[in-house]
Amino acid sequence: MKPIVSVIGRPNVGKSTFFNRVTRAKNALVDNFPGVTRDRIFGDAVWNDVEFTLVDTGGYADDDQDLFAGPIRAQINQAIAEAEAVIMILDGKGGVSPFDRDLMALLRSSDKPVLYAVNKIDGEEQEDRLYEFYSLGIDVPFPISAEHGYGISDLLDELVSVIPTFRTDPAKEMIRIAVVGRPNAGKSSLINRILGEERLVVSDIPGTTRDAVDTICKVNQKSYCLIDTAGIRRKGKVTEKIEKFSIIKALRSLDRCDIALIVIDAADGITDQDISIAGYAHERGCGCILLLNKWDLVEKENNTAKTYYERLRLASKFLSFAPAMTISALTGQRVSKIFSRVDAVYEQYSTRIGTGQLNKILSEALVRNEPSLHQGKRLKFYYATQVSTKPPTFVCFVNYPEAVHFSYERYLMNQIREGTGLTQTPIRLLLRQRTGRIEFGKKKKERDPKKSRK
Repeated sequence: MKPIVSVIGRPNVGKSTFFNRVTRAKNALVDNFPGVTRDRIFGDAVWNDVEFTLVDTGGYADDDQDLFAGPIRAQINQAIAEAEAVIMILDGKGGVSPFDRDLMALLRSSDKPVLYAVNKIDGEEQEDRLYEFYSLGIDVPFPISAEHGYGISDLLDELVSVIPTFRTDPAKEMIRIAVVGRPNAGKSSLINRILGEERLVVSDIPGTTRDAVDTICKVNQKSYCLIDTAGIRRKGKVTEKIEKFSIIKALRSLDRCDIALIVIDAADGITDQDISIAGYAHERGCGCILLLNKWDLVEKENNTAKTYYERLRLASKFLSFAPAMTISALTGQRVSKIFSRVDAVYEQYSTRIGTGQLNKILSEALVRNEPSLHQGKRLKFYYATQVSTKPPTFVCFVNYPEAVHFSYERYLMNQIREGTGLTQTPIRLLLRQRTGRIEFGKKKKERDPKKSRK
């Protein structure tokens, strides 16, 4: 496993900006007001051929100032305990704070190597601001500008000299799972239940999660990346800028995942917004599993699992292929069965079908149900092939692709599902124009060898 480097500091000192610069990504949300980051954000980084995992944390503050300060401080303590090294970010413009002294005391009680970076120092002419920080007992403060890159290389040179080196082994393919849903549906609680620890900050207050938080876990010797996301509300209800960014990141997480776990609050019932979120996942071609969470709170006399599934299927006909199950993140009910469903969906999601088998299925489908005429001309289907996986995507060449009715296209997709067993994954069928090819079911005439001679 890669060495872990945790980035800590009080709120608004530039930890997330530093994290984004070193990981060369924009996975951590950044804004000018304190408290944007609440959960730990993980990112891969490389410096001088040394690989490590960088961890962004929430700002260390007093419990009286922030409702989430207590859980955030617990996250920071855990980040320090799991790290091989720690980088403490200090505010070169704001100067020394009492919270800095509290953090220093916490770090001195651990045996981890600590590097102290004084941020917001934009050049050599501003390095006289460092003198104030010697009062904390720091031997070597590193002047840096996380925003502009000043001093970052010196800090990272020192960092890689104190952490163990890591050499990558050929890794098994990791399944990426995005956990999405409305605010307060129980997404973070579900991930914490899976991990068996309070890895993510959980609260009854909607909007607790802001970043898309990646967490690696192993189940039955298989690796999974769980992506916790902010709750997705209707556009008309989103007013704060930070919530808009959080929702954008939640939707982007669907672009980089294999499977979307769509968490629905069963106690609230199935809402239009739940179906909209499922639609976002379907549009992006994700494998989908529908999770009816908080099943322990549902009154069972008039609300059986069967009736819930029927309502769900009626509301989301476009996801008829997606498995659905009832769970409780709070009690752990059926949570352990989620990964067997994930594995089954992923196997189909990454399946490749042979060209011969595919063309046989479509040829038989055309015989059973011929397409309608187009302007008095017969539609001709020539050839089909699979062009990609995740999801399985097929291209079929037709003389008039724009004339194929969507109902007939859906018929062909259903025939592919039935013939290949791809019953739990989205599939795509693309129609392309092609002329001069042999149709399905037609044999090419043998050429007379005498006529082919010159």
